[in-house]
Amino acid sequence: MDEAHRPRVGLTTYWQSARWGVWEDTAAIVPGAYVRAVIEAGGTPLLLPPVGTDTGVLDVLDGLIVIGGVDVDPSHYGAEPHPTTVSQPERDQHDLALTRSALAQGLPLFAICRGAQILNVALGGTLHQHLPEVRRDAARYQPAPGVFGSVDFTTEPGTIARQLLGKHASSPCYHHQGLDRIAETLCVTAVADDGTIEAVELAPRPGAGWALGVQFHPEENGQDRRLFGGFVDAARTHALHRATRERRAS
Repeated sequence: MDEAHRPRVGLTTYWQSARWGVWEDTAAIVPGAYVRAVIEAGGTPLLLPPVGTDTGVLDVLDGLIVIGGVDVDPSHYGAEPHPTTVSQPERDQHDLALTRSALAQGLPLFAICRGAQILNVALGGTLHQHLPEVRRDAARYQPAPGVFGSVDFTTEPGTIARQLLGKHASSPCYHHQGLDRIAETLCVTAVADDGTIEAVELAPRPGAGWALGVQFHPEENGQDRRLFGGFVDAARTHALHRATRERRAS
């Protein structure tokens, strides 16, 4: 495997009604912004719909992206549903299984919006089910149906977020939920000015892999591919190390 290798990146998907041409049926959907971001960063996207879940597919991937979408069912973190919470059980089971498996094997993981929430819940954390009830002006993060807001945040020193984005950054966003109690194996690495947690990473420890969860939507900023570039670089390194191990074992 050479430096030109394009890492294989799995992306979780929606599973819902869609239309194409004269047809309408249930379909696996990934917004094109995610696909374009992976390609522009140097990766090859592979879609992982939330049916027939098989974590063994991670063995042929170099990295995993858990994309945004509907709310995580609060039963996964021991809470009752808020009136605004909308979940899809199939996606929850699928995304949680893939996330936990990726973490267990050290596969580079990029978790976006809902994905960051999945990451925190998978490791034992909890969520705020409706941020406007706990943060003043949090409605700006989801200003109108189908309209992205914008969030400014500050990153922590010595983190992936700081390395890739610098001390201060901004991004499109679209969320009404957020991270509450952070899992013990994660650390907060970026925070908005109102205290909303915008990024988490694995706490430093021996053997910890590359994992970044962001509450915002970097795929929607076509002028800034720094996070996707950093993730694809980590996936490429993972693939090279795996190829080296396989050669030594043969």
